[in-house]
Amino acid sequence: MGSDQVLVVGQAHHEGQMIVPLFPLPNLVLFPGVVLPLYVFEQRYRELLLDVQASGEPFGLVQIVDMSEDASMPFHERVSTVGTLAHLQQAETHEDGTSTIVVVGGERFRVQDFDFDKSYLSASVELWPLEAAPPGQEDVVEASVRRVLGDLLRLRPADAEAIRDGAPEDPVLLASFAANLLPNLSGQQREDALRAPGLLDRLDVLMGAVPRDARLMN
Repeated sequence: MGSDQVLVVGQAHHEGQMIVPLFPLPNLVLFPGVVLPLYVFEQRYRELLLDVQASGEPFGLVQIVDMSEDASMPFHERVSTVGTLAHLQQAETHEDGTSTIVVVGGERFRVQDFDFDKSYLSASVELWPLEAAPPGQEDVVEASVRRVLGDLLRLRPADAEAIRDGAPEDPVLLASFAANLLPNLSGQQREDALRAPGLLDRLDVLMGAVPRDARLMN
């Protein structure tokens, strides 16, 4: 999916917004273009999957940002208000009712309002496209992409061949690729990368998350 493509997805709410089911997960951020396998076992998310399969529309993947067991805090207040549309690619339901699915990340969104009508959490969301680099900044983007890819190769030398073969040419997808593979990124660092307003901001977040000693390696 190219960075200039916009998919018309979700249940229309009003101009620029849609209502999507939400699948909150701890320590996991889905980036555009990234393929992600998931195991669906909770009853409410089994129902979400059935609804998504019936509608053919995506659901939203958001990170649980507060893992506290404080019963006084409603669940929806512990999930991120920024997420990524997850487009269902494959689904296999097992005899026990659980499912193994594969999704691919689509557009980033911001939650406008939560919806509690279903057994699972839903939300009215607004698509939030990543801002392109300003005109004349192509060289800066290219240099940042090279640096992020170089950092990734230094941090995962055993996977160098697979990384070189799998790295996308598109800078937006390369940023997603790196954010998914950079080792030891915390959930908060991935959240910061997802929330970055523009491409250069996202690349800066990823470069800043690389340990200093790895950045200094030749």
